[in-house]
Amino acid sequence: MDRDVYSYSDSSNAEAKHDLEIFVHLAENKDAVRWREAWRNGSLVGFNDETPYSYGRANALGCRVKFSESIKETVFQRASRFLFRGVLGFDLVHAWRQRAHFKQADVIWTHTESQYFAVAAVKILMGGSAKILGQSVWLFDKWNKLSFPRRMFYSALIKRIDVLTFHSSLNLAVARRAFPSADLRLVPFGIPHEVFIAPHMREHDEVRVLSLGNDRHRDWLTFIEAVSNRPGISAKILSGTLSKRHVANSKNIALSSAKTNEELKAAFAWATVVCIPLKENLHASGITAIQEAVLSGVPAVASDTGGLQLYFAKDEVRYVKANDPAALLTALLDVGHAPLEAFEMAQRAQTRLARPPLIGAAEYIRHHVDISHELLSAKPART
Repeated sequence: MDRDVYSYSDSSNAEAKHDLEIFVHLAENKDAVRWREAWRNGSLVGFNDETPYSYGRANALGCRVKFSESIKETVFQRASRFLFRGVLGFDLVHAWRQRAHFKQADVIWTHTESQYFAVAAVKILMGGSAKILGQSVWLFDKWNKLSFPRRMFYSALIKRIDVLTFHSSLNLAVARRAFPSADLRLVPFGIPHEVFIAPHMREHDEVRVLSLGNDRHRDWLTFIEAVSNRPGISAKILSGTLSKRHVANSKNIALSSAKTNEELKAAFAWATVVCIPLKENLHASGITAIQEAVLSGVPAVASDTGGLQLYFAKDEVRYVKANDPAALLTALLDVGHAPLEAFEMAQRAQTRLARPPLIGAAEYIRHHVDISHELLSAKPART
């Protein structure tokens, strides 16, 4: 396969007319070829599609989708790229390597602000007519804490973005105050929902708590304080970012990371309840893990922060106050000791996935395609 023209191909839609040329610019470590290889051999852990974050689904919606690619770097090339990234706050070198593809695209999609800053910078340097759809994740959590020069620099780049999208109404509100004239959209994040496990009664001698994730806003210390050495609770943490020293004195907490999807499925099957402990945030941190729990048929307990109730209501996911170990422990025991009520909650959560307003990978990508058509047809921005 010629990596220079790598694109996702949906064989069921091979004869479809392609109305839009879409280039998806992702982080350097999210190379689409390597992603697909990992997806095929089962080492890409989670509910995923063949293409990164399901963007390849746009091919079935009249688009021709191509992805950014990574190269095999020398030590000097890698060090230079990291140096620029450290100074600027985004990976300009990786984006510069994609510049020929930028010129061929109608619309460039990005997955985080790091990528849309880089795309905007390249566009300033070399021009181009492609529209930019920039997805924000972490930026507006820390916007007011950035230095004045950094905010001015990023503001100049943001003015080059045609539409900014957000997973939560909370960080959208911050962005609206900072950029009142920008085109800002709420686009809920979703994962593939086609495969799921129906909920069933989970009655165990002890409450089995599964917690998982690598997000920077996982509140592992609150979780550990809540469950560590508690009688009647057995806990598993699946994370590649938590240090073992944090659970060294916890006899009932096992820390590891799932290396394959089979290991992840086994963990969900083992659990009585899934816990997503979160620090205060504005960007719906934890929503991927919550959706994975829901699709696995396991009741979920999550910190009530980040605007997660946009996705699941209080009778579909048990929410607790953030940074409150006592409240978290109470919720876990309540769910774990009430199997019928927990089963019904898990059922309601799965039903929510099929009820408007829809969430999931299909709707997530459809939003991107609709906005892209709107940009190219020069329709007035929605309010």
